[in-house]
Amino acid sequence: MISREEVLHVAGLARLELTEEEVERFREQLNAILEAVGKVAELGLGDVEPTAHPLDLVNSWADDEPRPSLSVDEALANAPDRDGDLFRVPAG
Repeated sequence: MISREEVLHVAGLARLELTEEEVERFREQLNAILEAVGKVAELGLGDVEPTAHPLDLVNSWADDEPRPSLSVDEALANAPDRDGDLFRVPAG
């Protein structure tokens, strides 16, 4: 079970400030995810070969087409710190 403190720890690592309502909502959602993963883990899948996709895909790449994107200021608008046109992150 994910605790409130664990949600706050992960939020701190991601530099997110969460309200008490968000902490509780994320705690419930993360617990639901872990419960679903636990159910899959109960299945006897030892003989099932791992796959990246349930169907065989051939030539699934789309052509690269230029299109409008965010400006530098828009892309960095929520950055906690920046250095000109770059994200600034703590060393280490």
